[in-house]
Amino acid sequence: MENFNMSKHTSFYAVGLSYKKADAQIRGKFSLDAKAKSTLLMQAEAEGIESLIVTSTCNRTEIYGFANHPYELIKLLCENSQGSVPEFQEVAYIYKNQDAISHMFRVGTGLDSQILGDFEIISQIKTAFAESKSNGLVNAFLERLVNSVIQASKKIKTDTEISSGATSVSFASVQYIIRNVEDISNKNILLFGTGKIGRNTCENLVKHTKHQQITLINRTKDKAEKLAQKLDLVVKDYADLQLELQKADVVVVATGAQNPTIDKTILNLKKPLLILDLSIPKNVHENVQEVDGVTLIHLDHLSQMTDETLENRKLHIPAAEAIIEEIKEEFSAWAKNRKFAPTIQALKEKLNSIKEGELNVQRKKLSNFDEQQAELISNRIIQKITNHFVNHLKDGDSMDEGIEWIEKVFQLEQEKSFF
Repeated sequence: MENFNMSKHTSFYAVGLSYKKADAQIRGKFSLDAKAKSTLLMQAEAEGIESLIVTSTCNRTEIYGFANHPYELIKLLCENSQGSVPEFQEVAYIYKNQDAISHMFRVGTGLDSQILGDFEIISQIKTAFAESKSNGLVNAFLERLVNSVIQASKKIKTDTEISSGATSVSFASVQYIIRNVEDISNKNILLFGTGKIGRNTCENLVKHTKHQQITLINRTKDKAEKLAQKLDLVVKDYADLQLELQKADVVVVATGAQNPTIDKTILNLKKPLLILDLSIPKNVHENVQEVDGVTLIHLDHLSQMTDETLENRKLHIPAAEAIIEEIKEEFSAWAKNRKFAPTIQALKEKLNSIKEGELNVQRKKLSNFDEQQAELISNRIIQKITNHFVNHLKDGDSMDEGIEWIEKVFQLEQEKSFF
């Protein structure tokens, strides 16, 4: 495994948890809102972390970064979320160096998504990258890696059909409503929360049901009004939430709140109610199921829906993996060359110093000393020597040992941070 150390003591890690082992409740504990992410980045900088990005979506929370030990990154996550280290250890994964790089490629290209081929995560990675860069927490290695993952994501989306067909959490929720609610065109639908998932769900509802009896509520009313204007829907004030819940036959909840916004105390129902909670953390309290006539469906149930579209997508996994390998190899070659570059530069400087010392001796000894010819010959010799070392490091089995040997033999001193 190639070691992409920032120094002799740090390694590149991916630490996090996802839908694969962590249920919605645990994912909710470790989710990070905008304020928590900002605080985490400031803490990382204060604690001397040189480079990292952090993502938090409904399906996963992850940190990619350099550290002496992965616990440095785990500590950042636990101290800025509601989760604890023991809870993290129960469901977490920790990848190092090449495995961490491979993991980011799979996540960023939708191969590790809860719904195969869902490319929503790449926009989250881009946002996380921008936030870290604005905080001075992105080095050349991480910037090149993120750009390589973005490149792979674009190429897979363009060159394969792994994202073909309409399937996403928002689409799955609409399909669930259509299949399980009779006479849907005459039912009242309430959408609470108009963030990205809420907007996508609303647009899918209008598109696939030709339904206009949809009411929108959002804490920030102007966001709901923009969407309502686009789709010709009704907007109500947040203060009207309890009243609108009584009128609704179907409620879709997609808010970004950190605690439940709907529980049994505000449900005063006179008819059956289907509630779809698309939020992480959960925004609908489990106690609503104690109310007669309420059916609660969480996002994890919707993500388990498999259909012909997903089966077709699986056929394109090998092509996607081939694209990833190609771009990952390009990145690895770049990283490998970057790693030994400081040592080769230091070697050149050392050899030039030896050269200058010897030329000075010859200048004093020889009255007819040919300065130009001596410079030309010695520079060519130095170039040939360094080329031999470059080829050895490129082709050798252990680059770290090769670098260490060169530094020891030539007593080289250079900056240990390679990126």
